[in-house]
Amino acid sequence: FTRTLIERLPNLKLLMSGCGDSPTLDLAAATEHGVTVCRLRGVNTATAEHAWALLLALARQIPQEDRAMREGRWQTTVGWGLERHTLGIVGLGNLGSQVAAVGRAFGMQVIAWSRNLTADQAEERGATLVTKDELFQQADFISVHVALTDESRGLIGARELAMMKRTAFIVNTSRGPILDQRALTTVLRERRIAGAGIDVFDMEPIPRHHPFLSLDNIIVTPHLGFVTRESHGLFYRDAVQSIAAFIAGSPVRVVESRRPQ
Repeated sequence: FTRTLIERLPNLKLLMSGCGDSPTLDLAAATEHGVTVCRLRGVNTATAEHAWALLLALARQIPQEDRAMREGRWQTTVGWGLERHTLGIVGLGNLGSQVAAVGRAFGMQVIAWSRNLTADQAEERGATLVTKDELFQQADFISVHVALTDESRGLIGARELAMMKRTAFIVNTSRGPILDQRALTTVLRERRIAGAGIDVFDMEPIPRHHPFLSLDNIIVTPHLGFVTRESHGLFYRDAVQSIAAFIAGSPVRVVESRRPQ
């Protein structure tokens, strides 16, 4: 919901969003036009679960083995175990901390970096604080969990990808523009990293001829991180409740008040 779109909807009074701070939602424009924005809750473990689904599928080469079996072949790859390998987490907030906890359960060494993360905070969440460069140099598996802001746009580009081990994997379930897709396509095509799992893209849905779709060392999913039966059930219940509360004059889970002062 951009400013232009909001301006073209003069009768719009209520907007419900599964991500109130989404970069695609212009909260300032909504405020100016008197639109109330209510947040719809989701199951807060869903995206972390999906990140691990991608990480495990990459490590054990599940898509490749599935295709091979359908073609009559048997055990065509040798996957990676997780124990004693290093998990690097870019952004150790709620989701990143959930991913870290699973990594520790698998016996992984967990390292983390984000701009404002302190050593004490990292330790409390079961990780070791490192520099950004150290994370990309040391990690065997990298999972991205930072919000999309002006500062994080293009946060991971050709420079960072060039630091990764040839045997390393990267997963992005956060937002597409955080990871430079052109640079990722290049390193995957040239086999300079082992693979990637991508759930989010610069443009969604992605074009039919997107270069990712021609690569055999990437797993792509259509922004499924938060898409579960449980999350959608909660979304729909929240939507009905939000409409009823708005009509009653007492909106709930308001991201930012849109009513005139």
